[in-house]
Amino acid sequence: MSVIETRGLTRSFGQVQALRGLDLQVPAGKICALLGPNGAGKTTAIRILATLCRLDAGQATVCGFDVRTQALQVRRRIGLAGQHAAVDDNLTGRDNLFILGLMHHLGRRGARQRANELLERFDLAEAAGRPVKTWSGGMRRRLDLIASLVIDPPVLFLDEPTTGLDIRSRTEIWVTARELADQGSTVLLTTQYLDEADALADDVVIIDAGRSVAEGSPEQLKNQIGTRVDVVVEDQADLPAAVSALGRWASAEPTTDVDARRVSAAVPAGALTLPELVRHLDSARVPVVDVGIRRPTLDEVFLGLTAGPSMKHVA
Repeated sequence: MSVIETRGLTRSFGQVQALRGLDLQVPAGKICALLGPNGAGKTTAIRILATLCRLDAGQATVCGFDVRTQALQVRRRIGLAGQHAAVDDNLTGRDNLFILGLMHHLGRRGARQRANELLERFDLAEAAGRPVKTWSGGMRRRLDLIASLVIDPPVLFLDEPTTGLDIRSRTEIWVTARELADQGSTVLLTTQYLDEADALADDVVIIDAGRSVAEGSPEQLKNQIGTRVDVVVEDQADLPAAVSALGRWASAEPTTDVDARRVSAAVPAGALTLPELVRHLDSARVPVVDVGIRRPTLDEVFLGLTAGPSMKHVA
């Protein structure tokens, strides 16, 4: 069953069409990463699902409730951690959560109990009595994330939750999100970092120009590209023989780097093993210095499916 679902989702801002018929399905208890270049429509999709932005056409439901006609029911079932902190840096961590609990009508005792429970659960209890402005960046983002959990929502939207954090702090957020999914929450996140989606997401949806262009698990998406084979030969004169040898499996014409004496080829996933490749090169009398088979990264999948420029990460 899909907890989050959109069909033909469309949204324009003046002459700019942010979404052009986005289809999306996220099952219960899964982490789904929404990836795309700048302007692809990721944040717009999140805002529509969180009832913060209206849709022009199509349909979007969360927990079976229509975001357009049943917005109140949707809001009661979601948490949202956006790109900018929603907590007050001048208050303590405990006071931030306590006030949010009061705003959600938990009462003073219930709000205090929920604040302490969340701080303990996410290893922030020791710092809870200090002003948030004295916390590290990773701790503050983690507090921002758990602030969206005060009402224990079954659905959590995370819009670039780790932007600007160091790898240790990012990992802390990953662990928190994974724990939530393992406990039954459904998480839809956008991220700038493709390695983050690779490590964290059960499913990935890549959107470009407001439409979904690919979806599946990180491994399924990588399998669409296949694997990369690199062969470094002893002498430049051996390059043609290496190209011919790799042509047996290559799904496209192998490429040659003459200066590096390297031949590279894309081959279907699982088409050959390293021992098979070495034996074939040996039988073809191709003297080699190095041979390798490498799985593609999610970056390569992304760049192959979108018009975005080559970069370390994307927004």
